[in-house]
Amino acid sequence: MEAFHPSITFPFSYTFTTTSSGHGGIAENSNTSSPSPWMDSRIWSKLPHRLLNRVIAFLPPPAFFRARCVCKRWYALLFSNTFLELYLRVSPRRPWFLFFKHKRLNSSYIYRNNNIGGSHGDNNRAGTDCEGYLFDPYELAWYRLSFALLPSGFSPASSSGGLICWVSDEAGPKTLILCNPIVGSLNQLPPTLRSRLFPSIGLSVSPSSIDVTVAGDDLISPYAVKNLTAESFHIDGGGFFSLWGTNSSLPKVCNFESGQMVHVQGKFYCMNYSPFSVLTYDVAANNWWEIKAPMKRHLRSPSLMESRGKLLLVAAAEKSTLKVPNSLRLWGLQACGTTWIEMERMPQQLYVQFAELENGNGFHCVGHGEFLTIMIPGSDKALLFDMCRKRWQWIPPCPYVHAGIDGDLHGFAYEPQLATPVTGLLDQLTTIPFQPFTG
Repeated sequence: MEAFHPSITFPFSYTFTTTSSGHGGIAENSNTSSPSPWMDSRIWSKLPHRLLNRVIAFLPPPAFFRARCVCKRWYALLFSNTFLELYLRVSPRRPWFLFFKHKRLNSSYIYRNNNIGGSHGDNNRAGTDCEGYLFDPYELAWYRLSFALLPSGFSPASSSGGLICWVSDEAGPKTLILCNPIVGSLNQLPPTLRSRLFPSIGLSVSPSSIDVTVAGDDLISPYAVKNLTAESFHIDGGGFFSLWGTNSSLPKVCNFESGQMVHVQGKFYCMNYSPFSVLTYDVAANNWWEIKAPMKRHLRSPSLMESRGKLLLVAAAEKSTLKVPNSLRLWGLQACGTTWIEMERMPQQLYVQFAELENGNGFHCVGHGEFLTIMIPGSDKALLFDMCRKRWQWIPPCPYVHAGIDGDLHGFAYEPQLATPVTGLLDQLTTIPFQPFTG
């Protein structure tokens, strides 16, 4: 299967591979009986193209790329502005997930201006192209995506609006790349103004704007870092852009251990550690503040997620003197911005199984829409919680990763898109000199 980006003159080759396990995956019909008269080609061949395009626009990406093999006209739909405009209007939202093998970076990083040798660890890409694993929570199906055009020395940091933000691993001013893995497009942002080691990255992409915030891990010397500042990038359809020109000071005591931010209604949120709290950045006001976490002294492996316009906190609540058993809980931040309300709690019998597998080693949570996934390090086991149906279930393991050998999966909320026209705004920056990336 091949997909192209209009600005790229050579094919971006990748394969959508699926697996089915139990009730997941894509089922194949082995019935060889004569086709139903309702599928008579003499009827369907006369369907107007505009109606046929509307049907195709509702297909999920794996089915769309399979359909492109049918004929030249369907193959060319990916290059048709008329079809892509229709797709952006009518295609349903798909709260999927994109996972990557967790990269264990070399700890012996040095400030690049020293020009002292040393190659940076790229453990999960040695001699091979980087790949990600797309998970469909509706069909419980896994798909593999290749990032063949992405240069080495970059790690996935955030996701929004069908784009994945990759950040350079090397210490110093950070280079960021926005990538649409479905069509293989790459767009580079200018490097940050301040030198950093492993900052936290927040990304918010709307149909008409792109906002990026890079916070913490300021390099105050070649061998020392401190969480001092944040800098922001903005560009919108109104012609306004700010190339890291908005700077802000971080709260005095902050620890961005997770490295990830969640965007909810104009604000970026990230976990603060020791003790636990939630750091909040209002993009419009350019202001940071701290929100107290619920049961902050009894939380373990807390994570933040966005769900239908609300901020949720997911964590294990554990205390020997609690009147209720230890459990995994979900809290929602109320409209006042300071109060948390418990919304869900994992059934106790399931939590006992979960705690036995997790064995106190922590877990990784990712939420998107009405779904929450919980990955257990060192294991191929994972849980999926459907918040609408109040249903917990174990999901099939990713067939492309060997637990305990390839490393653990860390992921992002991801909504696959056949087109992300907002990246065209970045063409405005071509007249502004900045350092290009090299493969």
